[in-house]
Formats: sequence, structure tokens, C-alpha cells
Amino acid sequence: MATNRTFTMIKPDGVENGHIGGILNMITEGGFKIVALKLTQLTVADAQAFYAVHAARPFYGELVDFMSRGPIVAAILEKQNAIEDFRTLIGATNPADATEGTIRKKYATSIGENAVHGSDSDENAAIESAFHFAGRDQF
Repeated sequence: MATNRTFTMIKPDGVENGHIGGILNMITEGGFKIVALKLTQLTVADAQAFYAVHAARPFYGELVDFMSRGPIVAAILEKQNAIEDFRTLIGATNPADATEGTIRKKYATSIGENAVHGSDSDENAAIESAFHFAGRDQF
């Protein structure tokens, strides 16, 4: 059964480039309710744990370095059909392939620095949300 929540992060490049407000605005204009939100920074160990599913991939080390290099904004979003609708809103991983009007088309600079993360399944949304937020921090 699908849930109505998803998890997102504004990645270090999105924060560094001053896009927090613009991205959050696109999220709320997309009909999502923000039910948890914080500015934080992943340690190397945090990034390794969060992206452990990619540990065997050749880009893992670069991903960990990138995600721990500066602050991120973590958020839990709520909306009917949250996972699919948010994946549509963020656009393709490669901003060159992203549809006009998507977050990545507007704010991403490359495949590696693509401004925002979005959960790809209900299961991962729950895991990723719990990684960043205690139950009392979700509204």
C-alpha cells in the first residue's frame, strides 16, 4: 500500500548556490506539505551509512565526499501519491535530460551535483525519513 509521504534533501550544491528558498517554494507550489524540515550536515560516516546501498558502485566515494562537504536541508513531504509526484517534480538525474519546470532543470548543474534527492519507494522514504528525523520531529 502506498503512503502519502516522501523524503527529500536539498544537497550541498543546492544549499551552497542559495537555492533553498526556490526549491522549497517549488515543493509547496507542487502541492506538498512539509511535515519535517531541518538544516544539518552529514558527517562522512553519516553519508556512508545513508548511501550504503551504493557502496559497491564506482561513484560511492565521490558521492560520500560530496554529500558531506557542506550543509543539506532534509525534509519529509506529504501529499497524495507523494513518491511518484515528487519524482516527477524533481526531474531526471541528469539536468540536461530533465523536463522544463522541474527542480533539477532549474537548479542542478550536473548529474553528480543535481541539487536534490527524492526517495524512490515508500520503503526507502520511511528508512530515509527515520534516518534524519525522530518521530516527535514529524508533524
